[in-house]
Amino acid sequence: MDVAPYRAAPAGGRHSQGASRLAGQRPRGGAVPAMLRAKVLLVGPCESGKSVLANFVSESTEGICSYSPTQGVRILEYERPNLNGNNKGAGCRFELWDCSGDQKFETCWPALMKDSHGVIIVFNPELPSHLKEIEMWYSCFVQQQPLLDSQCLLVAHHKPGSGGDTEDLSLAYPLNKLKLIHSNLEEDPEDVRMEFIKYFRSIITTINESREREEMSIIS
Repeated sequence: MDVAPYRAAPAGGRHSQGASRLAGQRPRGGAVPAMLRAKVLLVGPCESGKSVLANFVSESTEGICSYSPTQGVRILEYERPNLNGNNKGAGCRFELWDCSGDQKFETCWPALMKDSHGVIIVFNPELPSHLKEIEMWYSCFVQQQPLLDSQCLLVAHHKPGSGGDTEDLSLAYPLNKLKLIHSNLEEDPEDVRMEFIKYFRSIITTINESREREEMSIIS
């Protein structure tokens, strides 16, 4: 099934055209450092909260009041200045690929995964079916790519009014190797935002290290 990605306009009215090849370019001479680009996928079971989190992180208000299943993929942009921590003025523009949880789009997954730098797996910790399904998402989107476990983030998303104590969630191997955060946008929105910033910062570090290795291999 071929699905054309829907690209949502980012906060502030910036709207990039076409598919981005997401690699920061090293500036020449004394030029201002170019903004890095990073592609991060949000995947997981249907109705787990992927779109809600993508909207929250990117500060998008699109569809914020109603649930509408994502068809294929929806792309939002999220820009952070100086996120890479090198104090040289270069920021990063993230493309958040909000991927449908419907497995009827499985034939599209290789195209979605192409050139991605990170994967965020979102699930509802109160649903046993989600706990079983997230291992499949990890296998398909992380293990089948040349991604490190540090490039993957697990998000146990708590929906408004949810009950039960799932904070001490115990996951089996290999999921227990991954960074796990709990998301409750009603009670701790800023804590959630800070956890995402930490994750995005780690993605930038990985991109910079990879780029430096490539440059050293060319020099040598």
